[in-house]
Amino acid sequence: MSVIKPFQFLSKTQIEDIANDLLMRMQGTPNFPRWPGLADYAAGFLDLSIDPCCDIPPYNGKAVAARIYPLTRLIEISKYLHKKKDNDIGFEQSTLAHEIGHWVLHVNQDEADGLVQQLELPLFCEATEDVFLCRNVSEMLVDKVSPKTQADWIEWQAQYFASCLLMPRYILEEKRRGRDLTNWRHLYAMAEDLGVTISNLTNRLQDVGWIYIPKGSKQIYLGNTIPNGQQSLF
Repeated sequence: MSVIKPFQFLSKTQIEDIANDLLMRMQGTPNFPRWPGLADYAAGFLDLSIDPCCDIPPYNGKAVAARIYPLTRLIEISKYLHKKKDNDIGFEQSTLAHEIGHWVLHVNQDEADGLVQQLELPLFCEATEDVFLCRNVSEMLVDKVSPKTQADWIEWQAQYFASCLLMPRYILEEKRRGRDLTNWRHLYAMAEDLGVTISNLTNRLQDVGWIYIPKGSKQIYLGNTIPNGQQSLF
């Protein structure tokens, strides 16, 4: 068997259920879910180590934000993230949650652990430790991506998982109390409480149908209905 699972189509509901299952399993452990910093606690629960400031070379001429090594359970985060001015913590949390998404959805964890055990035996055994996927530095927004290839779908799945993990519905319900979702100042305060970027938050709120922001506009509407009565598509 391969360390990487065969490609499988996963719906939004399936991915959200998988993210919620991870949050449930974290309950009652030293890494119980809490915000901000949820991705760090999830990595700790999954026994994934993090190198937060790596010099990761470009991939196909493009900067890379992070990469994961399944056999060593290591996630490397590019030092580039520490140079970003727009909510460094939020983008780093999204990037880390994205790589956790790859680990949960796309890595055959039993096979990876089995290969590590073989390598620890006093026998000659060949095994590769190829990097599993990379994430481009450009922030991926799940509602603005049109997956065409299996690689596109895999990246989309990991990012949708990250969105569900960092912003589960029950936490959104908690953080919206006493706040006006059509007020940008209130949304920025929510994003800070959750430890995510404002684009992460508004993308998630639109995905669950709580708000709608017309393309190219800063106007926020409640629900997923455009003022002229048409339904938004996302």
